[in-house]
Amino acid sequence: MGYASQAGRARTDPRSPRAHAICDRCGFRYNFQDLNWQYDWRGAALQNLRILVCGRCKDVPDEQLRAIVLPADPTPIINARVEPFTADEGANFLTPTGQTNAIGVPTYNSGTTITNGAQTITYQPIGNPTGLTQAAQMPLVLDQVWSVTVPVISMIAAGTTTITCTCSSAHGLSSGAQVSIEGVKNKLASGIFSITVTTGTAFTFSVFSAIPSGSLLTGTTLVKTANIGLPYGYTTVPIISP
Repeated sequence: MGYASQAGRARTDPRSPRAHAICDRCGFRYNFQDLNWQYDWRGAALQNLRILVCGRCKDVPDEQLRAIVLPADPTPIINARVEPFTADEGANFLTPTGQTNAIGVPTYNSGTTITNGAQTITYQPIGNPTGLTQAAQMPLVLDQVWSVTVPVISMIAAGTTTITCTCSSAHGLSSGAQVSIEGVKNKLASGIFSITVTTGTAFTFSVFSAIPSGSLLTGTTLVKTANIGLPYGYTTVPIISP
């Protein structure tokens, strides 16, 4: 009569007794010494999952669970020599003999250009911004500069590019200050503009093209002070088409 072994995949030797154990994953019987701990990545280190598995069930740790460890930044060099951007963005390139326009292609940062469509455009402003640092400025009230409501009660266009604003009380602004305008009848007068103060309660600003005569105020018009950095070479906010 045949006999079915109850040892499974374990080996039994009366001369060298070895304990049997069950694989936590497949449930087959093995010798305890043939089972191994299962590890897997947890962050940047391998963690013991506290299960004993046979050789067939043991998984390779999943690399997708492994944290990406970035190497340290290289040590900055001493006495670095950075690109002289201000000199590079001058009007023209220079040759070793001091002559201009002798070699290379000259660059210009002023003047106008006529496109094929007969449109006049200005050159791209280049260089560091003026008025503020290059870091972004949060839209908070800072020393009565940013986002202070200006009490405008009249905004009149006279058929030209100049818009006249009158306030209900002293505005406290000076020529060259910036205002943000929204909610007006003509989109040409919507945006951020540099102003010219005419009286203690009035100021003007210029737009891209002439606006028909009339009032520009609506029920949602809002005028607030602004403070944005200006492109290289500009002293006022550039007037551009909306």
